[in-house]
Amino acid sequence: MPEPEEPRDDPAPDAARSRLWRGLVRPTRTQLIVAVLLAVVGFAGVTQVLSNTVDDTYAGLREQDLIDILNDLAGTTQRAQSEIQRLEETRDDLQSETSSRQAALEAARNEADTLSIIAGTVAVTGPGIRITIKEDSGQVRVEPFIDMVQALRSAGAEAMQVNGSVRVVASTSFQDVDGGILVGGQVLSAPFVVDVIGGPQDLGAALVFPNGPQDQFAEDGVAELTYDELTSLDIEAVHEPTPPEVAEPQGDE
Repeated sequence: MPEPEEPRDDPAPDAARSRLWRGLVRPTRTQLIVAVLLAVVGFAGVTQVLSNTVDDTYAGLREQDLIDILNDLAGTTQRAQSEIQRLEETRDDLQSETSSRQAALEAARNEADTLSIIAGTVAVTGPGIRITIKEDSGQVRVEPFIDMVQALRSAGAEAMQVNGSVRVVASTSFQDVDGGILVGGQVLSAPFVVDVIGGPQDLGAALVFPNGPQDQFAEDGVAELTYDELTSLDIEAVHEPTPPEVAEPQGDE
């Protein structure tokens, strides 16, 4: 019997793959044209899809409708601008009111400080003079002492204390007593040391003018008044104010 023949490979698939490979590597003119047409068709399809997704909210509106919408938008914008202007004016008013309030508070603080110094209720510091009165042949009398205080006040004295313990204010009383002078309810004895805050030169001039305090204390060789000008002087004695018994501030009418 004859032997069966071995099956042979079919050359058709190999030929097809070869043609496909040649088509990819070296496309023919027809294939290029087909590829371009497909690309154009795909681009047109994508463009159509995108155009269908565009917002056409105002596309079907009439001209008058569009005008009305624009007018509404203009009115809304104007109202918003008016509100912004109102808020800015309110802000400016508040800032101005705050500044005025701060200025008033600052003025009130300054006035309170000034009144406290005048009333002698706070310790103070500043330039001034230190006066020393020493007895020589007799006791210091209260009359030249009061004249000295008045002369110093007229020369611009802003604060004054005697012997470091009594603050001299408008209501301070002076009286002759045995062994010294009664000043503001306290008996003080020589030597008297009077600290005064103010312009040093003006205060010194208030003591040495003819027939002034220095001459009055020196009459009959009773006492000697000397003073030193100081660039810094502390007055720590304070006056305890006495509440009025009958006087009261007037109310607003």
